Amino acid sequence: MRCSQCGKTESKVVDSRPAEDGASIRRRRECLSCGNRFTTYERINDTSLMVVKSDGSSEAFDRGKLMRGLLMACAKRPVSPDQLDALIDGIELHIKSGARAEVASKELGSLVMERLAALDDVAYVRFASVYKHFNSIEEFAQALEELR
Repeated sequence: MRCSQCGKTESKVVDSRPAEDGASIRRRRECLSCGNRFTTYERINDTSLMVVKSDGSSEAFDRGKLMRGLLMACAKRPVSPDQLDALIDGIELHIKSGARAEVASKELGSLVMERLAALDDVAYVRFASVYKHFNSIEEFAQALEELR
């Protein structure tokens, strides 16, 4: 694992415990070079989930891509990366519990917005403004009204 502070690859595991109901292992690591502590997760790579985009093309579900979008929506908001991990875990579990290998991008976006609205209103509006491609202030105002 590469240190997020200095980029060195030598680290030691300080703490290790099951996470996500046993679906992964959370490890706290300490860089042997600079002493920085960081968290890593090990997950079982099971059958991949495919996302069907609006143009009909498919791509593999990318947890990192979804996390980056959520981190941008939650910038400077009181939402932790652990809360976002739990949000993504819940979405994956919901989709996989339906025994489906594919999900429409619109359904995925709706699931994200539903859970994000419960987590933080401002982050929800930020995510929705990108996801829904608002073309006017009226559309933006309508999204704000839906929060009430």
